[in-house]
Order: sequence, then C-alpha cells, then structure tokens
Amino acid sequence: MKMNLFKSLYGAFACLLLVSCASAPTYETVKVEAPFPMDPIKVFVYPPKDFPITAYGAIEGGERNNTKAIADAIEACNKAGGGRVVVPAGTWLTGPIHFKSNINLHLEENAVLRFTDNPNDYLPAVMTSWEGMECYNYSPLLYAFECENVAITGKGMLNPKMDLWKIWFKRPAPHMEALKQLYTMASTDVPVEERQMAVGENNMRPHLIHFNRCKNVYLDEFKIRESPFWTIHLYMCDGGVVRNLDVKAHGHNNDGVDLEMSRNFLIEDCTFDQGDDAVVIKAGRNRDAWRLDTPCENIVIRNCTILEGHTLLGIGSEISGGIRNIYMTNCYAPNSVHRLFFVKTNHRRGGFIENIHMENVECGSTRRVLEIDTDVLYQWKDLVPTYEERITRIEGIYMNNVTCKTAKAIYELKGDAKLPVKNVEIKNVHVDEVAEFIESVSNVENVVEENVTYTQKNEL
Repeated sequence: MKMNLFKSLYGAFACLLLVSCASAPTYETVKVEAPFPMDPIKVFVYPPKDFPITAYGAIEGGERNNTKAIADAIEACNKAGGGRVVVPAGTWLTGPIHFKSNINLHLEENAVLRFTDNPNDYLPAVMTSWEGMECYNYSPLLYAFECENVAITGKGMLNPKMDLWKIWFKRPAPHMEALKQLYTMASTDVPVEERQMAVGENNMRPHLIHFNRCKNVYLDEFKIRESPFWTIHLYMCDGGVVRNLDVKAHGHNNDGVDLEMSRNFLIEDCTFDQGDDAVVIKAGRNRDAWRLDTPCENIVIRNCTILEGHTLLGIGSEISGGIRNIYMTNCYAPNSVHRLFFVKTNHRRGGFIENIHMENVECGSTRRVLEIDTDVLYQWKDLVPTYEERITRIEGIYMNNVTCKTAKAIYELKGDAKLPVKNVEIKNVHVDEVAEFIESVSNVENVVEENVTYTQKNEL
C-alpha cells in the first residue's frame, strides 16, 4: 500500500518535472568585449511555432485595417507559450501593434507593415514618455510594456504613412503650451497617470518603436522607412541586441536609436540615415529621472554605418538618471554629421556621465570631432523656468584612433565652472583639413592630448 502510494507520488512528481523542463525558457548568450565589465547578453530562443496573421483574418493590399487580426495572432501566440507572429510578403495596413511576452514579430522578405496616420487609431493613450518625461500619450506604432522576450525580425519593412505626422512636425503654439504643461507636471511631482497628453491640439507625436520596461529585446534585419518621432526607443529595458537594421527617417526628432535608462545592450552592423542624431544614450529629464533613479549603462555600439545624422554618438541631453559604461567602436560616417561625438547637458539635469569610449571611427565631414557642452537647453531655455539647479558630473571621456576628412574644429570642451569636467583623453586623432580651430577648452581638469594631428588648417 505504502509502496503504491510512493510510486504514485513519484510518478506525479516526475510528470511535473518533465512539464516544467519542457516549458522552461531557453536562452542563448552573446559575449561582448568592452573596456568595462559587462555580463553576457541573453537572447531568448523562441519556440518553433508560427502564427501567420492571415490565419486570423489579415488581408493584404494596404486598404484593409488589420489591427485586430495582428492583435489576435499575438494573443494566440502568447497563450501558446510564444513563437513567431508572421507577416507574409505584401503590404499590410495596421494601427498600433501591442506586444505581449515571448512574441517575435517576424516580417518576411517583401513584407511591409504600413501604419495608419490617424491619431484616433492610437487611442486610448498608453504609458510612455516624451523627451525624458513620463506621460500618457498616443500609442507608439509598435509598443511593448513590461514584457519579457520581445523581438522584431526578418527582412521586411516598417513604413508608416506620414501625411498627418508631417503636419505635426511643426510646433505651433498649442504644442509648445503642451510641452510647458508636461514639463511643469514632471517638475512638481504630478502623478504620471494624470499627465494625459493625447488631447486637443497637443500634437505630441508617437514613437515608431517604444519598448518600455522590457527584458530581453531582440531587433534584427528589418528596414525602417520614416517615423513620426524617435525611431527606436528602448526605455528602461534590461538586456538586448539590435543588429543588421537599415534605418532611414528624415523627419523632425527622427533619432535612429535611443537607449534611455536601459542597460546591457549590443548594437551592431546597422545602417542609420537620420534627420536627427543617429545613436543616442539618454537617462531621463530632471526631477522625473531623479524619481526613477535608473542609469543607462553597459552599452556597446560596433560596426555601424551612419550615412547622415546630426550626431554619430550623442550622450544626452536627457541624462538625469546618469550614464556610464558606453563603448562605440569600428563605426563609419562616410558623409557628414554635425558632431561625431557629442556630450550634452545643462544646469537643470544633474546626474552623471562617466566612462564613455569612442575608438576606431572614420568620418567624412563634421563640425566637431568631439564636443562637450554643459549649457544645451534648446527651446526649453526660455520656454520654462529652472525649478531646481543640479550640475552634471562628467568624468572619463575617451576618444582614440579617429580620422576625419574635414572638420571645423577637432575638439571643443565647455565644462561648468561650478563642477568642471574631469579626465578627457583624446588620442590618435587625425583630421585632413581643419576649417576653424584645433581646440578650445574651458572648465575642464586633466585633458590628455596625444598624437592629435591635422594636414591643413585654413586661416580665418
């Protein structure tokens, strides 16, 4: 009797163990070399199950809105434990796509997701952010919130309609007033759920891709053509790989990829062609980021080509949560960027910037090879007051083995007298032709210059 009971209990335990092992998530790891300690990055192995959107009623051709069909495919895939939601070749009109955990949105070759540009399609508002301030706004076109294991893969394309968003690129008085309202709410601790910005003529454009508080992100192979706002925004995410992307977006605020208060990411083998900065590291704005207290850290960017952009590598200006351990290497900007390596903040930000590295980079034309500016406020300078002054600590900026054909200046370092920048190393930098000046330094302690050369300097 006791033996039979033991056998029954043992059998039940064995079955539970087998089910548990069969359903346990599987990960591959990517080891990344960097000039700072960095844990291997986890990449989720998606179950070999496909959920074609056509099986859930999607109709190709660019006329039928397939938002529900795609949502149904995502729901079924999630309930089945994960896999690929497959978008076949063809043009598929849709509104916002909201991810769930364990979903790989796979765009087959010649598949085009064509997103509507009707703002009402992106309501109800979702929890997102606008230039470093959390709020509820129009849903991003592709949105994931508190998901684990989310991916977009394949050789297809994301191609939103832009007619309405282009009109919203302009910043009329109601939009600027909305920015003032959001800034004031964020500066006075108004709860995020009360910051409802998708109203009236606020015209606060949604991101193309916004993954918010997600783990194990994977973006691979697809193309992007245009975006209403920031193109790829990885916000408070933990772990991921962005590789083999072809990104082109030349509208207002069309950064290529923004990593904000995120950690442990690899960006590699991508091409960016942007109307704003190409690769940007951010950490929230002012009091909102001090509340969240989450630095952006352990980011490696390698083997990328930037065809056009304001900045090859931008740090800030939203840096209030702190930024550290950033490494860009083996990247190429053959044409023109405004600044190759730009560290920017202001007296409202606080936070810190430390241990930032750029090496093995080639550039065509730029205004500044390296610039640090501690007084970058853009339109906010006169739009809103300084609620609280906090100076950013900047320490450990490293540039090595960089060549440019032309530059207006090699480096310009403008620290804050109240808290000077410390420890800037500029080594093995060569510019063929310098148009204005070699270097300008103020409020910086311990600048190490070694083998910084130029072939020709034009006299002013």
